[in-house]
Amino acid sequence: MKQDIVERSWVEIDLAAFRSNLGFLKGFLQAGQSFLQIVKADAYGHGAREIAEAALAEGAVYLGVANLEEGKLLRIQGIETPILILSPSLPAEIAEIIKYELVPAVSDMGFAQALALAALKAETVAKVHLKIDTGMHRSGIRVEEAKALFTGVSALRNLEIEGIFSHFSSAEHDPEFSATQEALFYGFLDSLPELPRYIHISNSAATLAGLGSRCNLARFGICSFGIDSIGDYAAELSPVMTFKSTLSQVKTFHTGDSIGYARDWIADQDGSYGIIPIGYADGYDFLLSNKGLVTVQDILCPVIGRISMDMITIDLSQVPQAMVGDEVVLLGGKQSRLRAENLAALYSGSAYELLCQVGRRARRFYKSKDHILHSAPLARRDFIATDFGDSKLNQIISSALARRLESEEIGELIYREILRSFFFNKDRDVHYRKGFVHEIRFAGSETEGFYRAQTRLNYRKILGNGYFIVACAASDETLRRYFMRTDVEYRWLLDSALNISDDSFLVDSVKVNGIELRTELSFTDAAVEIRCFHADIEELKGSEVEFEICTSTLYPTHSHQLSVFIGELTQGVEISFEYPPALSPVEPVSIFSGQEKNPPILRQDNRIVLKTKPEEWVFPLSGVVFTY
Repeated sequence: MKQDIVERSWVEIDLAAFRSNLGFLKGFLQAGQSFLQIVKADAYGHGAREIAEAALAEGAVYLGVANLEEGKLLRIQGIETPILILSPSLPAEIAEIIKYELVPAVSDMGFAQALALAALKAETVAKVHLKIDTGMHRSGIRVEEAKALFTGVSALRNLEIEGIFSHFSSAEHDPEFSATQEALFYGFLDSLPELPRYIHISNSAATLAGLGSRCNLARFGICSFGIDSIGDYAAELSPVMTFKSTLSQVKTFHTGDSIGYARDWIADQDGSYGIIPIGYADGYDFLLSNKGLVTVQDILCPVIGRISMDMITIDLSQVPQAMVGDEVVLLGGKQSRLRAENLAALYSGSAYELLCQVGRRARRFYKSKDHILHSAPLARRDFIATDFGDSKLNQIISSALARRLESEEIGELIYREILRSFFFNKDRDVHYRKGFVHEIRFAGSETEGFYRAQTRLNYRKILGNGYFIVACAASDETLRRYFMRTDVEYRWLLDSALNISDDSFLVDSVKVNGIELRTELSFTDAAVEIRCFHADIEELKGSEVEFEICTSTLYPTHSHQLSVFIGELTQGVEISFEYPPALSPVEPVSIFSGQEKNPPILRQDNRIVLKTKPEEWVFPLSGVVFTY
């Protein structure tokens, strides 16, 4: 697979092997049992989202994570399946547990009460799984105290006990103690008046050992990733992860030469050795110094000398044809001695730990057999905007545009002229309009040299304040200041020959969700501000509402054009102009910036309508000029 990858080191995740392992494990489920896929610790280093998606496709009904942040990330990534937080949660995390609809493990009445209160305030019912300690003596409530917890939590409004579970401490190697734990768990269940939806105690090893037969849910973890934690199923479980690198240098040693720090390895004969450009900083455990094995050209080669932070040395004496650039397999693959459980056994370590730590600086490539599906970035966490402050996020956006467009100049232009206008103020809420309709009608007036212009705006938008401003200015410079204000919903440029007054610009009516708003006028030499407000709209703040603004004003008959501009990001636009026959012919010139640059034009007698599709986006400073 090396021919497809150009990396210093990389990790291959074989989803076909993962699905095969799940198929094998599911064969041990009892009738009526489902499984929960463990994806904590980034699915033991395999990638939580990808493993979750593959497991769900194979029938998983639940996912298991260690903490809030792991569950929250899956929600942000689009995973909607129920997610159980296996470790104890903190009271400070309750708000986000509810927000992201996660299911905490509960073994403390105080936490349960705080969770119930928060769920009540959020007008929701929070699901929980009670954690029972049957002998692991880690988290969970002792079995003799569990009945009181069950009774107390059952009485709390806004909480639902969806599950009860426990955890075997030695399912792989101690069947007698596992049987004791199982008996304690079942004895507790038998004392309850009714059972919740899910009952679970078995991990992968326990499932293979036939434990947990009275439960309807099993938790698949380490074995699903191809690790034979029992020692009897290596032939059926295929490693999902393979950690690889390349030879960066090939050298020779002579009898008596020492290699690496502290001279821990000294050559007893002449030979050749290779340098692999990774080390313990990449997660290849330091304790594999002088013990580890890798393969080059499918031949096993021992690690010689101490493992450095960024380099490993290997004996190439059995591979005389080895060359710089040759692929090196450090973990996984076809060689049984490179299985994680076998490598970890060389230093009395943990296969769990080894899987979680390898490839810290390596890109992950997801494949199905030998076909690469996609890759994940070097960091073990996908890009999440909330991880960054405003300044750093702005840099990332600008850099990403330049990278995507392969031009720093164009990327900076788009960021500066379009995006930055939305981000100029950290506290500004960027809300957009939907279904924007702007109607303008010219008719005769009693003021010589002017048409009476009647306008009507109608659109939907999230209401940001308990009031808003309609502004009319007599100069471009003054009007531009109103475009920078987020509390201004409508702006009109008055002809310079007119005086600012309520005769020259009048708000006929203004409504929010049909509520007729009150208005207050404030005059200056250059502008009039109409403040629109009503006590009944205060409670609508933060929700999407319908605006309707109707005005009457004057427009000079000697002008040869009428300009209508879109001042905000808008989805779906309709602009119409109804005019006296004397103005004919009228020609619209659209200057739309967005998905549809030339919206369809409809002519109806003395009326012109420009209308985009409802789903089309239109950027600010778009609009139309009607010339006549």
